[in-house]
Amino acid sequence: MMRRTLFAAAIAAATSLPALAQDAWPSRPVTLMGGFPNGAGTDIYARRLAEPLSRALGQPVVVDNRTGAGGNIGSDYVAKARPDGYTFYFGTAGTHAINAALYRNLPFDVMRDFTPVVLLGDVPNVLLVNPEKRPNLRSCQDVLTAARARPQALSYASTGNGASTHLAGAQFATAARLELLHVPFRGQPGAVASLLAGDTDLFFNQTGAAMGPIRQGQVRPLFVLTRERLAALPEVPTVAEACGLPAMDTSTWYGILGPANLPEPIVRRMNTEVNRIISTPEFRAWLVENQAISPPAAPNTPEQFRETQRADVARWAEVVRRSGATVD
Repeated sequence: MMRRTLFAAAIAAATSLPALAQDAWPSRPVTLMGGFPNGAGTDIYARRLAEPLSRALGQPVVVDNRTGAGGNIGSDYVAKARPDGYTFYFGTAGTHAINAALYRNLPFDVMRDFTPVVLLGDVPNVLLVNPEKRPNLRSCQDVLTAARARPQALSYASTGNGASTHLAGAQFATAARLELLHVPFRGQPGAVASLLAGDTDLFFNQTGAAMGPIRQGQVRPLFVLTRERLAALPEVPTVAEACGLPAMDTSTWYGILGPANLPEPIVRRMNTEVNRIISTPEFRAWLVENQAISPPAAPNTPEQFRETQRADVARWAEVVRRSGATVD
């Protein structure tokens, strides 16, 4: 009898250890992995979020970018990480929806190998030109005229094959029946540098990374690829207003994901803390006014994030098919 009692007590103690570990989470620094270089829109947002999130969790939140392959290197790292709540991914519709259609042999499944935690907001694209290097491109009509006069003569930079900055340009070219030359770079710095140097003509950039250069006068925004104008850029027309094309929206989302099988208490705690931070008036003002990013209208659940991701996998597969976009 005593042996059975001791054995039962040992089993109970062993099975309670995971729960105790989860209750104590986090007990050391948490890594928020990114898949794009410093200065990218994801990096800007992640670093802004990390400070208040560190205070909320009582442990440092460290932003670590592992770049390459359209965010797939960082994604693969997190997919294979231990589901213990110490490694998360700052994902996008690019890394966790678009890439599923662009890459034939991903080493992970964007749905099965990740746990959705919290949606962070919608990120539009804006067409930028360099006013010094391309003074003749002052409107969408100027772009249409130049592109139709000399097919493939106008080039557009992107932050990489398959990135939203690539597909936004491909969607626009398809809708306007243009032949533009796509020039991919490995992240934001190279694409911006090419535009400022005059090596490329256009850049369909994400607003989060574009607002700084716009306000500094380094680039000129011609139109936003959304159905309505943005509060942060009220003078910039939509693609429909500027170009006379059907309404178009190339917005993508940002979100935090963990490895598959992340314990439910950790998912709920992370979701609650992030929702609380991005819902504060100060953080929402920064998103809308400084980044032109639309935060979720209300605190969102992991289940709602999963449905958004599921719908976008199907949506972007169709966009990729229609645009003919490929990964070299």
